[in-house]
Amino acid sequence: MSNSDKVKIALVSCGSEYAGVQKELESAASSLNAELVYPEMDVSSLDTIGQEFGLEVASPDLRLMMARAKAVVEGVAKVDGVFVATCFRCAEAAIVRNEVRRYIFEDSGLPVISYSFTERTTAATLLTRMEALTTIAKSKHLLARENQEGLTAGIDSGSTTTKAVVMRDDEIIGEGWVPTIKVLESAEKALRQALDQAGVKREDLQAIGTTGYGRFLIGDHFNADLMQEEITVNSKGAVYLAKAQQGDATVIDIGGMDNKAISVQDGIPGMFTMGGVCAGASGRFLEMTSKRLGVDITELGDLAIKGMQKNVEMNSYCIVFGIQSLVNSLAKGATPEDVAAAACHSVVEQIFEQQLQEIEVKEPLILVGGSSLIAGVPKALEELLKINVVVPPYSQHIGAVGAALLVSGFVDKE
Repeated sequence: MSNSDKVKIALVSCGSEYAGVQKELESAASSLNAELVYPEMDVSSLDTIGQEFGLEVASPDLRLMMARAKAVVEGVAKVDGVFVATCFRCAEAAIVRNEVRRYIFEDSGLPVISYSFTERTTAATLLTRMEALTTIAKSKHLLARENQEGLTAGIDSGSTTTKAVVMRDDEIIGEGWVPTIKVLESAEKALRQALDQAGVKREDLQAIGTTGYGRFLIGDHFNADLMQEEITVNSKGAVYLAKAQQGDATVIDIGGMDNKAISVQDGIPGMFTMGGVCAGASGRFLEMTSKRLGVDITELGDLAIKGMQKNVEMNSYCIVFGIQSLVNSLAKGATPEDVAAAACHSVVEQIFEQQLQEIEVKEPLILVGGSSLIAGVPKALEELLKINVVVPPYSQHIGAVGAALLVSGFVDKE
C-alpha cells in the first residue's frame, strides 16, 4: 500500500515515549497499514495554548498535546482520525485528554478515540481501538448501510460467549449463543444453532461476517467475507436493533471482560472508548457476584430490582476487593437483594466515571451486551444518569447482528 493510500492517524498524546508505549502504538498502526502522524505546530504557541483551552497546566508535554490538537482542527495536519492518549496515573492529563478529544471532535468532525495507557499497554491491546479508527476512515459507505439484504450470517466470538445469527432481508431467523471455550468449536456450535433454528444450510448462506476477539481465527475458518472489530460492528448492530440509525445515539456495551462507550451519528461511530483498567466494571464482576449469592446469573437482575444498594458499603471498584466488600456486607446481615443491587450499581458507576467522561452522552442511550439482560443494570444506569435507557431486542446479539447486516453489503445482487 502506498503512503497516499494509508489511513493517517494523528497521535495527540502525553507521556507515551516515557512509558514505553510509543513503539506499541507504532506497531499497532503498522499492522493495519496505517500511519501515525505527529502534527506540527508553532512552538511559540506553547506559552499561550493553555489560555486558549482555559487550562493552565505545568507540564510542557500537556501544552504540546493541546497545541497539536489545535493543529489538527486547523487542518495543518491532514489526517483521517485522531488517537488521544495519556497515562492513566496522571489526573491532570485526564482533564486535558477529555478537553482535547471534545475539542477535536466538535471542531473537526474527525473520529476520535480517547485512551489512558499503562506501562504494560501492548500493541495487541491497542489493535482493536486503532482498527476501529481505520475502519471508520475507510469504510463509511459500508457503515452507512441501514438494511440487511439476502441470506447472511454474523458470528461474534467474544471473551466469554460466542453468538451467531442468521438474517434474511432484515429479519433475524436464527440465533445461537454458547460459552466461549475452544474458540473454533464454540463458533461452529453457535452457527449450527442459528442455522438449525433458521432451517437453512451453511451452503445456502450468501455471506458470513465475523467480529469479536476471535474474529480473525473464525473468519479464516469460515472463509468469511468480512472480519471487522467490534467497536464499529457492535455500535451498528445496536442502533439497527434500537431503530436509531438516524441522528445522535450513545451505545454502552457491557461485555464479559471489557466495556465500550460509543457516540454515534447517523449510524457511524464518532467518539469511542473501550475498556477500563479493571474487570470490576465488566460482566465478569456480576458473574462472580451471582456465584457468591448462589444464584444463576439470569436471576441476579430480579434480585437487584428488589434491593437497595445504599445498604451495602462498597469500598473498592476492584473486582477482588469489590467482591470482598459484598462478602463483608453479607456477613453483617445485608440481604442478597441489596448485594445484587450494589453490584449492578458498582459496575454502572465505574462505567460512568471511567468511560462516559470520555464521550458525549446523547439520547437515545442504548445498553447492549449480555449484562443488559440483568434488569438491575439498566435500572442502575437510569437512576445514575436520570435518562431513559433503551435495551433493544436481541441486545446480547448486537455483534452478530451488526456483522450479518454489514456483510450483506458484499452479497451479489444479481
